[in-house]
Amino acid sequence: MQRIYFDNAATTALDPQVLEAMMPYLTEKYGNPSSIYSYGRESRLAIETARKTVAKILNAHPAEIFFTSGGTESSNTAITASVRDLGCRHIISSPIEHHATLHTIEHLHKTGEAALSYVKLLPNGHVDLKDLEELLAASEEKCLVTLMHANNEIGNMLDLNEAGSLCKKYSAIFHSDTVQTVGHFPFDLRNTPVHFITGAGHKFHGPKGIGILYINENIKINPFIQGGSQERNMRAGTENLYGIVGFAKALELATENYQKESAYINEIRMYMVQQLKQQVKNVEFNGDVTGKSLYTVLNVGLPKTEKSEMILFNLDINNICASGGSACTSGADQGSHVIRAVKNNPNQISIRFSFSKHNTKKEVDEVVDKLKGLI
Repeated sequence: MQRIYFDNAATTALDPQVLEAMMPYLTEKYGNPSSIYSYGRESRLAIETARKTVAKILNAHPAEIFFTSGGTESSNTAITASVRDLGCRHIISSPIEHHATLHTIEHLHKTGEAALSYVKLLPNGHVDLKDLEELLAASEEKCLVTLMHANNEIGNMLDLNEAGSLCKKYSAIFHSDTVQTVGHFPFDLRNTPVHFITGAGHKFHGPKGIGILYINENIKINPFIQGGSQERNMRAGTENLYGIVGFAKALELATENYQKESAYINEIRMYMVQQLKQQVKNVEFNGDVTGKSLYTVLNVGLPKTEKSEMILFNLDINNICASGGSACTSGADQGSHVIRAVKNNPNQISIRFSFSKHNTKKEVDEVVDKLKGLI
């Protein structure tokens, strides 16, 4: 049986056109971008061209785009700098952030560098913006608000403009983990009240190990990684040349085909909702599936039985890739902190299916059929 890959929120397949753009930099164009001879200058030019491409697509200034190793490093950099360099002594976040954010803010709280508050969630898993405003209004310290744009497990989306405007009103710094949305939605950073956003190439058919951090030009922070003058003194270490070229190419392709591909992927997602409702008894969906939600993610709640407890394992045996919690930590399966925070139902098993342009309705039929047999 052909493998069915429904775990695109974890990572996506590298687009052949992206690989093609990267190849010269993996083979003959291997000069160090910091070298002064023409061979190095060629590499430097490739990086700066990629930076301009990314900036143009996100409607940012090239000087606001920094290349990193991925979303985790980008979020760590932004959050730590907000506390250490920008004077934020109070962090406001949500209990359903990605661990790259949660573990960083917990660490800063534990070392005594910042107070920590969690904003309440509404029953559908959205952030309660009224509660956010109350927390901001009550804080005597300067705040950092860190809230993700789209949740990687349930797909719920935050209104960046609304959250950002609240931060502006109370002079707070606003960081948003946009790893699930860069490459999946259009951005207009010049007109969005946000100080930091993040991106990761492998979430939209680009290479792994490359990400971006957008730092609004009105903000000055110190480097997180010391040692060299790369990335305009912001990030030491020889640049991931072919990764950077691949990131820009993947973002270009994703933007070009956004209208068509997002509609197609959402159709597959909603088709799966419909098929599950028809064919699986007592199925539920976690998050705001038909509302403000990622078109790539569907989190399904199934009744807990002896059979369903082994469901991911059984799907895997049947060559179906899906995930229980966040795939980034799925080896340590303590269940999902997101599902626990949104809907703590011990009699339910949650599975996340996430889709890409390569998936088909026929695959959905096969998976739904398999699920029926497994429950």
